[in-house]
Amino acid sequence: MFKLGDLAVYPAHGVGRIESIETKSIGGKKQDFYIMRILENDMKILIPIHNAEAVGLRELLDTSDISRVYEILKSREVSVNGGTWNRRYREYMEKIKTGSIYELAEVLRDLTVLKGDKELSFGERKMLDTARTLLLKELSIVQDIPEEEVEREIFEILK
Repeated sequence: MFKLGDLAVYPAHGVGRIESIETKSIGGKKQDFYIMRILENDMKILIPIHNAEAVGLRELLDTSDISRVYEILKSREVSVNGGTWNRRYREYMEKIKTGSIYELAEVLRDLTVLKGDKELSFGERKMLDTARTLLLKELSIVQDIPEEEVEREIFEILK
């Protein structure tokens, strides 16, 4: 259960702040919603409270788990098998939609490794940027350091 002002992560959109908790009538039935504003793009999302866990809304990463994210990035074991770019794209999108920062780190690592081997499709390049942005934002907030500093750390790990 989140409270007003809490930061949380919404899958594929990133870190947001719970701006309010409201009751709305939908189809004649009253439901409680988290009203969340995504920090990266100021988008507003309504999340039914009873469905928050099912859609993947989660607390920010605990600082004690940051090392696991960096270990995933350091590993060179690509988690998605080869195949066509659209099959890889679907598999990576499924990982992003889970909301797991660990899955996100795998997507960033895999696409970075793949980029070193061959040209990424437009969709994969866009997904690489999305994964990087989502990961940077959360790690920056959790560690209370500028995104640029996190980006430098990740760049060093991935090069």
